[in-house]
Amino acid sequence: MTLLLSHPASLDHLTPPGHPERPDRIRAVEEVLGESRFDGLTRGEAPEGNLDLVALCHNEHYVEELRHIAPSSGLIYLDGDTSMSPGTWEAVMRGVGGAVAATDAVMAGTHHNAFVATRPPGHHAEISKPMGFCFFDHAAIAARHAQRKYGIARAAVVDFDVHHGNGTQDIFWADPTVMYCSTHQMPLFPGTGASGERGEHDTIVNAPLAPEDGSARFRAAFENLILPQLKKFSPELIIISAGFDAHHRDPLASLNLKGEDFGWVTRQLMDVADASAGGRVVSVLEGGYDLQGLKESVAAHVTALMGA
Repeated sequence: MTLLLSHPASLDHLTPPGHPERPDRIRAVEEVLGESRFDGLTRGEAPEGNLDLVALCHNEHYVEELRHIAPSSGLIYLDGDTSMSPGTWEAVMRGVGGAVAATDAVMAGTHHNAFVATRPPGHHAEISKPMGFCFFDHAAIAARHAQRKYGIARAAVVDFDVHHGNGTQDIFWADPTVMYCSTHQMPLFPGTGASGERGEHDTIVNAPLAPEDGSARFRAAFENLILPQLKKFSPELIIISAGFDAHHRDPLASLNLKGEDFGWVTRQLMDVADASAGGRVVSVLEGGYDLQGLKESVAAHVTALMGA
């Protein structure tokens, strides 16, 4: 049984006109997951996270500063890409709470796996810095929460967003208990993610792809590099940073994946989870900026999750 968590607050994080990370992304996800083929999902609202959870991965001064500058009207810009509106803080904290609640449900065994459909995304948020549309790293927080609450010895975060998750890499760089694996287009924002970036304990696995590489090279990166390393690490929980901007329709990149590639990679990760993690998979939405491409990709991803 697959759990779907979302919250209307995701629509209240407003961005400037023409910004790719917009509320319509969530409307598109809700529309496709509202189809009858997804009637088997268990649906719930993402609870609001708390600052103790955020502090598992982020610097206290940064968190307080962000909360302090959250506007009561209008937009404020933290950098060229990242802005806050009056609804941003709750949207971000629902993302944190959703990732943690999904982890709790999967760890308790009430659901095989879960998908958290909230925005804004999180994987670019570093320990003490927002960037790339992101404020707090929900996937990283979920992994650390699972370790703290359930004693998970080895967690893995696997990121197939087209942009490298510099924030997740920053958080786990020196942590031997969390493996971070990423496929991403290079060169592209944020400029990190070279294959030589391996962390202090060889638990960072970067598989950069070139523009136009497409499905075959994406799958080969998983089969030849990421999946063998993951299996060797033997994680007890897999968190997916599920970005769908590697889809061929996406305006921000050019990896040219198809919807079925996201279904394929999801099933591969579920197989690893079946072998070492009791099937436990928690997926959190990251990027994906063409609405039709996002619908196709989310549908393939969630269909795969429901096949558990």
